Order: sequence, then C-alpha cells, then structure tokens
Amino acid sequence: MPPLLTGFLIFVAVIIIISLRQINQFERGLKFTMGRFTGIMEPGWRIVIPIFQGYKKVDMRVKAVDVPDQKAITRDNVSVTVNAVIYYRVQSAEKAILEVEDFRYAISQYAQTTMRNIVGEVTLDELLANRDKLAERIREIVDKETDAWGLKVNNVELKDVSLPGDMERTIAKQAEAEREKRAVIINSEGELAAAQNMAEAAKILGAVDGALHLRTLQSINDVSSDESNTIIFTVPLEILKSYTGYGRSEVKKETHHTV
Repeated sequence: MPPLLTGFLIFVAVIIIISLRQINQFERGLKFTMGRFTGIMEPGWRIVIPIFQGYKKVDMRVKAVDVPDQKAITRDNVSVTVNAVIYYRVQSAEKAILEVEDFRYAISQYAQTTMRNIVGEVTLDELLANRDKLAERIREIVDKETDAWGLKVNNVELKDVSLPGDMERTIAKQAEAEREKRAVIINSEGELAAAQNMAEAAKILGAVDGALHLRTLQSINDVSSDESNTIIFTVPLEILKSYTGYGRSEVKKETHHTV
C-alpha cells in the first residue's frame, strides 16, 4: 500500500475517532452544523465533525427545582413566607435549547413569581387549609407557560408556610379555644344524655309497685361489699305506709277487745 494512501487512511481514522460523541440513554443531543440546528441525536455513538459541527446534550430525566423562600402577603394582609419544590422534565430538547436561554433558571424564576401571585389571591385560612389545591394551581399555570419552552411540569409541592411569631401565637390561642369549646359541648351532651336516662329510669321505677324498693336493696347490697362504708338506709314510702296500716289495724283490734 502506498505510503500516501496509508497516511490518508490513518488521518481519516483519527478524524472519525475524535469525531465520536456518546449520547447516554437519558439524554438527547442537538447537532449544529456551522451554527445551524440540523437534527436531534438519539442515544448511542454519534459523529460530530470538529470545527464544522457542534452539539449540546439535554438531560431528559425528571428534575427537582427548589423554589427558595418567597415573602408574600395574603388577601387578608398577613405576611407569610412560602417555599416549594417543582418536579419537571424536558419534553422537547429542541425547544428547551432554542426557545429559552437557560430553561432551568427560567422555570425557577417563573415559579417564584407565580407562587407569590397565588398566595396574594387567598386568605391565610385558605392557604393553610388548601395547600394541595394551591400547589395544583401553581402547577397548571407554570406548566401552561413553560409548554412553549418544551418543558412538562409534573408536580408542585408547597413545603413550608411560615408565619410571623405573633400570628403563630394568635392561631395557637384560637386552636386552644376551639378545643375547649368542643370539650364543653361534648360534656354538656353527655350530661344531657345522662339526665334523660335517669328521668326515663325514674319513670319506670315509679310506674311499677315495689321497683324502687328492689332498687334500694340492690344498691345496699352493692355498697355493703366494702366494710369501710357507712350505710344510711332510707325506708321507701310504701313500706312506711304498710307499717302505718298495720299499726292502725292493731289499735282497732285492741280497742275492740277492751270493749
């Protein structure tokens, strides 16, 4: 083989070797030929001719962006500090590179602005009670805006809502008062139910002859199991009436006998 041909083949081989670029499975590559976008490079080994061509890799995996603390004022004029995390992925590598300068920075800034605006539209109670709904609203707004950038927002989570110290104490007092209110209501409902049951039991005992006497004996039997107890026995009226009747009959008998 002539030396000139050998040298040419070696030169071509070297050019091919230094032109090889690896695109991983989770990436896509954008190829530029003399500055113009000429195609998407799929995973694998791809040839990028030096000087004439260039390329840029784009990670297609889901990414988490931590939205830093944002100070906002709710609709009822309460100052709060909110932070969140956004989960998104690149849906179109071409748009993510060609339509926006830095899509990572852009989505973070837009999420911060959107979060402050959403917090300003609700009251403090709504913010604390409906965090999931507010997070979903933020996701929808950011996802719609970033669709032109080739991004897909999968989820938004509000991590923390911080309140001023005096507001936290006020909310704690309000919660304590609410718990005390529920306790009083439950206690009064229990007393009402007990009074109704006692009234019903009194009606039953009063309607049946001897029932009150039997209940008294039962109570005495229960108390007498403990020797340290002192028992005060109240004689039911029906027993006194029977004694009274018995005494009158004896007097009549004695009077008749004397006569």
